[in-house]
Amino acid sequence: MKIAVFDLDGTLADTLADLAGAVNYGLREMGCPEHTLDEYRFMVGNGAKKLCWRALPEDRKEEAPELHRYFSEYYPAHLVDKTCVYNGMHEVLRKLDKAGVVLAVATNKPEDAARELVAELLPDIDFIRVLGGTTKRPIKPDTQVIAEIFAALPDEPGEAYMIGDSNVDMLTGQNAGIRTIGCAWGFRGREELEAAGADFIAEKPEDILRFIL
Repeated sequence: MKIAVFDLDGTLADTLADLAGAVNYGLREMGCPEHTLDEYRFMVGNGAKKLCWRALPEDRKEEAPELHRYFSEYYPAHLVDKTCVYNGMHEVLRKLDKAGVVLAVATNKPEDAARELVAELLPDIDFIRVLGGTTKRPIKPDTQVIAEIFAALPDEPGEAYMIGDSNVDMLTGQNAGIRTIGCAWGFRGREELEAAGADFIAEKPEDILRFIL
């Protein structure tokens, strides 16, 4: 049995514009300067609370809980304003599923938002679990999310892969003792993935099929 565990933001879907829009909304409400889309590429990846902390000016970091409240109010209503699945990814998931590869999602995005987003964008893909950021478990690169996914399997996986676009995902896979595939089209790019020691780097979604199958 093979299992492919996918990150969500920057891996399965381009969510950056909607994440940025939600944080910028909160920043406006708080009278703080907003950020560009490119600036947000290096703020995401460690959960919504850390994203909000990073977005605030240095002298207002203690107000991160307030910004997170604004984000949490705004983002659920704007999940798919501009978000879309990366070109070719849907077909890759279908082919993996047809080949008998078990599919799962492990993201630091708030879990409710992650599940709603996956259901909206990939309704025909059978993921064994879609797990995200919650008070119930530590966020990646902690491996508890991987352990929960493996616990849902009928048998131990013969091969397992963590697939993502950031050093957080690569470290998660390494901590869990599984292979890692870095997605160069994501928010962080090839350089960060190479520095993080990715086992494989996919330039396009179709490369994932070659690495796993």
